[in-house]
Amino acid sequence: MDQIHTMSMSAFARFLPKICGKDTSFDPKGWTKENVLWGHCAVVSLLAQSLFQGEIVYVSLKDTKFAFMKLHFWNSLPSGWQKDFTRAQFGQEYPADSEIKTANARMFKDKNTQWRFRLLQERFADECRKIKY
Repeated sequence: MDQIHTMSMSAFARFLPKICGKDTSFDPKGWTKENVLWGHCAVVSLLAQSLFQGEIVYVSLKDTKFAFMKLHFWNSLPSGWQKDFTRAQFGQEYPADSEIKTANARMFKDKNTQWRFRLLQERFADECRKIKY
């Protein structure tokens, strides 16, 4: 499993389409094969944090066309750089918001989020096992 600890962010991003599915999406009804990252910001951010450290940040989606999803999460890395691995889910309509907040652990206590995260972790580990270094 050393491959996981040495994985680059670009390699991680390439894994996401292989492991994000309808069953790991916050909004399975909106998920499509053409938009596999749809509804994955919370669980992908948790997985990325386990690999790259840093904090998870978010914005409110209130007053956007994505308001039903409530919040959008991404990663703030120790270097100060921010990386949104699921940005593509919004296409050209990325929700901009000036009030970025730091997420706390209780935001991820929801049983559905925990279940989706564990499933995503398992799929990620399975894909990592396939890598030949």
